[in-house]
Amino acid sequence: MLLRGRPFSALLLTGVMLASATPAFAGGFYLQEQSPKETGRALSGGAAAGDDPSTIYFNPAAMTQLSGIQTSVGGVALMASAHQTNRGSRRTIPGSTLSVPVGGNDGGNPFESVIPIPSFYASAQVSDRLWVGLGVNAPFGLKLEYDDGFFGRYDSLYTDLKTYNIQPSAAYKLSDNLSIGGGVDVQYVKATLTNALPQLSPLVTTDGFASLKGDDWSIGWNAGLFYTTGDTNWGVHYRSGVSHKLAGTQIVSGLVGPVAAGNGEFAATAPLELPDIVTVSMMHKLTPQLRAMVTGKWYNWSKFKGIAVTSAAGTTNKELDYKDSYSVSVGGEYDVSPAFTVRAGTMFDRSPTNPQHLTTRVPDGDRVWLTGGATWNMSDAFALNLSYAHTFVEKANIIRPDSYFPSPATVTATTLSQTSGNADQVAASATLRF
Repeated sequence: MLLRGRPFSALLLTGVMLASATPAFAGGFYLQEQSPKETGRALSGGAAAGDDPSTIYFNPAAMTQLSGIQTSVGGVALMASAHQTNRGSRRTIPGSTLSVPVGGNDGGNPFESVIPIPSFYASAQVSDRLWVGLGVNAPFGLKLEYDDGFFGRYDSLYTDLKTYNIQPSAAYKLSDNLSIGGGVDVQYVKATLTNALPQLSPLVTTDGFASLKGDDWSIGWNAGLFYTTGDTNWGVHYRSGVSHKLAGTQIVSGLVGPVAAGNGEFAATAPLELPDIVTVSMMHKLTPQLRAMVTGKWYNWSKFKGIAVTSAAGTTNKELDYKDSYSVSVGGEYDVSPAFTVRAGTMFDRSPTNPQHLTTRVPDGDRVWLTGGATWNMSDAFALNLSYAHTFVEKANIIRPDSYFPSPATVTATTLSQTSGNADQVAASATLRF
């Protein structure tokens, strides 16, 4: 029985890093909110609308519908709430068949009162056939922090995942009806994750603590087609997945007794596979003032089977079994006058999470959006877009067992929780035309 020294320390580090790093990416953390104008119609314009510079993200081929030079600057203020209810969370005791309850508070609302999601887009018509553009946005992200003493603290305490995407793009008009376009995605990811660690004895009143920080730059690409008959627009767009390898530091502290050998600071790496996304959209003019839109998206989340954490102790894999997901949105808009347009929409967004691997790090479920918005064209050169969306998130039951420390010191903490929540969005952007 070896409980001290370097071999145990290495095994301990591997187990701690696996348990604390894996849940950070276990949920639907794709941010749909990439265009304040699109938010108002529940993203139903997608790859086919081509009426705002934000089309650079949804389908750069539709830039050919934008004349001259146009820019869009704006953002979404996301106000999310989530609630965790303890359904009997427990932990085991090494050397015993017994388990004891994990007590604590409900963690409070882990989300900040307002979460900003900024975006910037600019397009320029170079000739009758060629357009170029640039988009800067944050397509993936999550930030939440539970109160000290949270009953799910061994699963998660703090999560901050940010991505920044820079997308230079170009579009070319093959004919009066058909355009192609594409771009390169230069992407930066930064993550900070923390959680508590159980002591070997439940009689020890202070927990250990683990934190992981890492970042990475990587590159992806996207391409699309746009076709119009005049009354009907069609758009198809593919966005490649981006493979990241986060490099950073793992810190373990506060462990006592035989497992205290695992305390320390260690270099660590962890891969992050972001999904491919396919978008198909249609917009049809019912009358000169009224337009109907529909968009379907498919997300290749099944490529994200798990995460491997690598350190001096070796590599450990943990399966997450994400599933492919999809979203479907419908919407419409009406020109009340040449200067004023109103719009509305709804979307169903399927969560990619696997019920067997849900986590309090990403309190996620299937979502339904209800949205509305308006555009005020204050002049030929300036337009103001305002939108509101409410998101209903389906309740879900979390059954999350995580094991810490090698045998015979293994402790398994099982977080049993019901998660519920919803979100509101207020979005605004300004479009300038030159």
